[in-house]
Amino acid sequence: MTPWEGLAVFAAGAGAGTINVIVGSGTLITFPVLLAIGLPPVTANVSNTLGLVPGSISGAIGYRRELADQRGRLLRLGTAALLGGLLGAVLLTRLPSGAFDAIVPGLILLALVLVVIQPRVARAVAARGGKAVDPNGSPALVAGIFLTGIYGGYFGAAQGVLMLALMGMLLRDDLQRMNAVKNVLALIVNAVAAVFFMFTASMDWLAALLIAVGSALGGLVGAKVGRRLPPVALRTLIVVVGLAAVTKLLLD
Repeated sequence: MTPWEGLAVFAAGAGAGTINVIVGSGTLITFPVLLAIGLPPVTANVSNTLGLVPGSISGAIGYRRELADQRGRLLRLGTAALLGGLLGAVLLTRLPSGAFDAIVPGLILLALVLVVIQPRVARAVAARGGKAVDPNGSPALVAGIFLTGIYGGYFGAAQGVLMLALMGMLLRDDLQRMNAVKNVLALIVNAVAAVFFMFTASMDWLAALLIAVGSALGGLVGAKVGRRLPPVALRTLIVVVGLAAVTKLLLD
């Protein structure tokens, strides 16, 4: 990795850390950069998963006020996220690498659709207001978080958007409180998958380290000032970079 490539990976990590806290889908920034510097898709994916964990930690800490009085919800949904993330990580290492190469373009396109429709979901959630009938999450929400965790452990782009959409449909609570829960759930999925990958998959440790440092800084930025950033600009950037990643994967 050249110094310029290292700088690009670090910058991508910082951008992903910021975007993950605000919207989700930071992987659509880091994953294409890792592909661009020549990492194989699976190696890029597992290195990226480990690298984004510190950003998820700093983002969760930044949202600690919104996490107040949500312990029961976090325990129930966090358990589902952990089990799903572990299963997704196992699938990534057990399925042939060719399967990942074939599936990922479709997953990225799905993630881009979720990023585009996220504002409508947020408006619908804000309009509902009120309190949830089951504040800790219904069985349908638990199942949805488990399935999202599988997706997150396998690839993970826009898993936060999907989690927020599920909570928006199946809970009635303040959007920022649900966003705080989303950050913790994404942290759980990434962390359990990263620990699994450390012992079972080939990883580029330098790339993971650069993303880790960048994402930790980005997570702090996202938690403190991210709500002031133009969401349209962020989503546009995510879509452009995501489409570039799909194009590269298909051409390769």
